[in-house]
Amino acid sequence: MEIKIKVKEATAVKIATPSIKLDGFLKLCGAVSTGGQAKMLIQDGQVRVNGEILTKRGKTLVAGDKIALGNGYWQIVT
Repeated sequence: MEIKIKVKEATAVKIATPSIKLDGFLKLCGAVSTGGQAKMLIQDGQVRVNGEILTKRGKTLVAGDKIALGNGYWQIVT
């Protein structure tokens, strides 16, 4: 028996710089409205980057990175 898993497609988010900090990205994509909200979610282990839970809000993200929070799923493009 074959099991099919539906993978949600990431929403592309364009950044104007070569990199962006994780907390700033969450504000940019509209996942949170304040840096404080981003900090709490990151420290609580609710954010995944490239499939790994991150708890450091200063993580530098670059093009190709995939970020997941709740039902949101984004990929950075330049």
